[in-house]
Amino acid sequence: MALNIVLLPGDGIGPEVTSEAARLLTRVAELYRHPIRLSTHPVGGEAIERTGQPLPASTLDACLAADAVLLGAVGHPQYENRQPSERPEAGLLALRRALGGFANLRPAIFHPALADRTPFRAERLQGADILIVRELLGGLYFGEPRGYRSSDVAFNTLIYSRPEVERVARVAFDMARGRRRRVASIDKANVLETSRLWRTVVTDVGRDYPDVTLEHVYIDTCAMRLATSPASFDVILADNLFGDILSDQAASIAGSLGVLPSATIGGRVDLYEPVHGSAPDIAGKGLANPIGAVASAAMLLRLTARLTREADLLEHAIEVALVSGARTRDLAGPAEPILSTREMGDAIEHALVDLHDHHHAYHAV
Repeated sequence: MALNIVLLPGDGIGPEVTSEAARLLTRVAELYRHPIRLSTHPVGGEAIERTGQPLPASTLDACLAADAVLLGAVGHPQYENRQPSERPEAGLLALRRALGGFANLRPAIFHPALADRTPFRAERLQGADILIVRELLGGLYFGEPRGYRSSDVAFNTLIYSRPEVERVARVAFDMARGRRRRVASIDKANVLETSRLWRTVVTDVGRDYPDVTLEHVYIDTCAMRLATSPASFDVILADNLFGDILSDQAASIAGSLGVLPSATIGGRVDLYEPVHGSAPDIAGKGLANPIGAVASAAMLLRLTARLTREADLLEHAIEVALVSGARTRDLAGPAEPILSTREMGDAIEHALVDLHDHHHAYHAV
C-alpha cells in the first residue's frame, strides 16, 4: 500500500520549506520505487483565512487517517491580538493533542562543514551527535491545578505518574539501542519529588536494557556539559520543561535552527516538523533554509515508514550538499554565495541522485 502522508505547509516560510521536503520525499520514493501519496491541507493562519478555524475538521480527519503528518510552521503576528483559542498556534496544539504523541525527538548533530557557524571551537564539537527525547504531554506544562491566586500570585503544578515516565523512557532506551547505547536521564532529584520519581522509574526501565548504559544527570550539570563537552552525550531523556530548554541549547551545536528536524511519536499518528518558526519576515522571499524540513522527512522515512536505507540516503545527501558549499542565508559566511530555498533543495536532490546511482553502480560491480 502507498505511504499516506499529509502535508500541512502552514504559515510564513512553512509552504516554501515543506515544498522542498515533499519534492525530496517524492524523489526518494521514485528512486526506490515506493508508492507514496501526498495530500495538502490548511492549518494555522492559512486555515483561519480559508475556514475561520486554525484546525478545520477536514484537516484533522485527514491527519488521523494518515500514516504520518509533515508540518511546515504555524504562526503570524497579525493574529497576536486574538484570544489564544483563535490564534494559529491553537490549531497546532489541538493537532498535537489529537495525534497523541508523547515523545518529542530532536536530534542535534555537528556538521563539520558548518563549524564556523557555531559558537564553539570545532575540536570541542567533534563527534557531537545528540538525540533529545522530551516527554511532551505531561509535567509542568499540563499539570493541574494552575492559575492565578491573585493579581500578584500565580501557580503551576509539576506532576508525573509512573506510566507517563515509563513510556517515554522506553522510547529513549529503544532509540539508544540503534545508536551508541547510552542514555543520560535529566532531573533535579536533589530538590524535586517528581524528579526522584522520574529517577526511580527510569532506573527500573533501564534494567530491561542491560546493553544500554544509563547515567542520571542533574539539569544544571547537563546544561554545562552541553556547552563544554557535548560529544559526551548520546541520548538525552528529559521531562517536558527540561527537554524544552535543553533542546534549544543543543541547537547551537548544529550552527542554525534552520537545519534542525523533529518528530513527535507514540500516539495515533506521528508528526514531523522542523524546529524553526514561521519567520514571517522572510516568507515568500526564497531565503528560508529547507534542511530542517528535509531532515524531518528523513526522520519520517526512518521512524514511520521503517525505510532506514532511504532515510540514511537523504541525510547523507544533506551532508554532501553542505560539504559542497551549499548555503542558504542563515548558513553563509561573509564571502560565501547564498542559495535560495529552491536552490538548496536542488543541491540536496543532486547529491541524492548521485549517491543513489553510485551505490547501485558499486553493487552492480
